[in-house]
Amino acid sequence: MASATSFYDFTPKDKKGQPFPLSDLRNKVVLIVNTASKCGFTPQFEGLEKLYKKVKETNPDDFVILGFPCNQFMNQDPGDNDTIQSFCLTNYGVSFPILGKTDVNGPNAEPVFEWMKSEAPGLLGLKRIKWNFEKFLIGRDGKVKQRWASTAKPETLEGKILEELKKGGAKSEL
Repeated sequence: MASATSFYDFTPKDKKGQPFPLSDLRNKVVLIVNTASKCGFTPQFEGLEKLYKKVKETNPDDFVILGFPCNQFMNQDPGDNDTIQSFCLTNYGVSFPILGKTDVNGPNAEPVFEWMKSEAPGLLGLKRIKWNFEKFLIGRDGKVKQRWASTAKPETLEGKILEELKKGGAKSEL
């Protein structure tokens, strides 16, 4: 989607394979995470859930985390969408949306990941996701504000998220 100019231009699939228009998140601050259920970083689900709940306490309508399960890194998320959903809820109490399983690299990569990678290249300018639990922060304007490696712990992201939330947003006339 070369003509895409914002996060809101994309429509990935939800956990049931239905379109999930990111335009529905307009004027929100969004944290995107490519997740996996059987990875050394999988315990980050706990930190992500704590972060989600903490930020939502003061910004209930302005912040969301979206998980994108991915099985491209050593087959660390082999289950189907229902299995992944159950795992996240049962083991970590995840209440933020976990979308449908997707590719983040290669010829079948989800277009929103292609766009985010080009907007915020990784280390040495690489336009690929290196591993599970990389994170992208999307501002209210639909632009990538920051990218973090898998090793960035969720609790370290709070300051940047709150900074973006303070910027306010244009309210829709719809």
